[in-house]
Amino acid sequence: MTEALSPAPGGAGLRERKKQQTRDEIAAVATRLFVERGFEKVTIAQVAEAAGVAKMTVTNHFPVKEDLVFDRREAIIAGLTDAVAARAPAQSALEAARRFYLDALAAGDPTLAHRGPDFARLVESSPALVARERQMHDQRELALAEQLTHDMGAEPDDLRPRLAAAHIIGVIRVLYYEARRRLLAAEPAAPLAEALTRAANAAFDQFHGSLGDYGVKTEGADSA
Repeated sequence: MTEALSPAPGGAGLRERKKQQTRDEIAAVATRLFVERGFEKVTIAQVAEAAGVAKMTVTNHFPVKEDLVFDRREAIIAGLTDAVAARAPAQSALEAARRFYLDALAAGDPTLAHRGPDFARLVESSPALVARERQMHDQRELALAEQLTHDMGAEPDDLRPRLAAAHIIGVIRVLYYEARRRLLAAEPAAPLAEALTRAANAAFDQFHGSLGDYGVKTEGADSA
C-alpha cells in the first residue's frame, strides 16, 4: 500500500482559477452569440456547443440565462455595499459611494454601463435583459440598505437606512443610464468619462445637504 499523497500546495487555488476561466470564456462566447443573433434566439445548447463545453457546465455556472450577459452581477450588487461598509469612521455613506463610483470610472470599470455600444444595444433590445438589469439595481439597493441598517444600529421600522440607500442607488442608477445614453450616442471614451465625472460630482453634491453626514461614526455612537 502506497503512502497517500498530500494535495499539492495551491491546488485549490488553481482549481478556482480554472473554474473562473471557464466561466469567463462561456460568458464571452455567449455574449458574442447574443450580439450576433439576439438574446432570445440563442439557446443554452448553442452556447455550450460554441464554447466547447457540456450544456450542464453552462447551467452550473449560469443557472439563469440572463446572467450569461450579466456575468459580473454578484460583484455589481456587492461592490458598492462593500465599499460603504469599509468606509473610514469620518466618512459618510454618500462620500464613500462617490469615491467608489469615481474610482471605478477612472479604472474604466465596464460595469458602469459603458462596456461598448454592441453590449448596450444587446441589453436594450431584450425585455428579459432589461428586466434582469432593473432587478440587479433593486438588489443593489436592498444590499446597501441592509448594510446601513446594520452600521447605524437601526430598528426595523427606521426608514432612514432605506431612504439613504434609495438616494445613493438612485444616483448610481441615473449615472448608469446616462453612461449608456452617451455611449449609444457615439461619444468618445475620454469626453464620456469626463462628462460622467462632472455628472457624478454634481449628483452627489445635490444630496450632500440631506445625506452629507449620514453614516459618519461619532465617538461612542454608531449613528450620525
